[in-house]
Amino acid sequence: MIAVVTGGASGIGKATCTALRAEGFTLAVLDLDVSAVDPGDGGSARVADVSDAGAVEAAFAAIVAEHGRIDVLVNNAGITGGPAATVCHETPVEDFDRVLAVNVRGPFLCSRAALPTMLAQGAGHVVTVASAAGLVAFPGRHAYTASKGGALMLARSIALDYAGTGVRSNAVCPGFVRTPMTQWRLDVPELAAAVEANIPVGRVAEPEDVADAIAVLASGRMGYMTGHALVVDGGWTVR
Repeated sequence: MIAVVTGGASGIGKATCTALRAEGFTLAVLDLDVSAVDPGDGGSARVADVSDAGAVEAAFAAIVAEHGRIDVLVNNAGITGGPAATVCHETPVEDFDRVLAVNVRGPFLCSRAALPTMLAQGAGHVVTVASAAGLVAFPGRHAYTASKGGALMLARSIALDYAGTGVRSNAVCPGFVRTPMTQWRLDVPELAAAVEANIPVGRVAEPEDVADAIAVLASGRMGYMTGHALVVDGGWTVR
């Protein structure tokens, strides 16, 4: 089985690669920097910007040429936006566009590139890493919240349009996760305490917590599920 993981060099993506290898998948990893990627036996790693249509098409063509199929696509690559990407009227247009380009255009381009192969196989699963921010708005993160809502609805749209073809689509919606993008906040004791105070289980997620959920979906053990948003947030959204 072949799994394509975008943004597989760090954070949730890196943990997902480890979890999928344990499930028996051969990996094809895409990232802007693959120097730290370990795709495992028989796997591959390629440099690609998921917001670049030409780069995505070339990468997926190479993956199919090398591996012959795509069983699972994990749309994981994402960004939160810089400090300037805050409330709506203060967010620079270029910051908004970049967040949407990676977090929505990226999953669209990668899904678009993978789907013909999945359809030809009569089977496949697109797993998109959205966010709890796609379900409830995160304060001061206008671009990120908008993008993750878009990513979630993209996943649901794919589920609806391809139901009955053997191709499924689901989303995973993490809450606050300890990654290189969030570590700066967790390194400040008062900021870390404020984050944890809003999480009923009392701790932020580790990348492995989210990777486990992705691996369960990818395994096919929940084969009747499609169009679902699997929330992995320690109870944050049920407060």
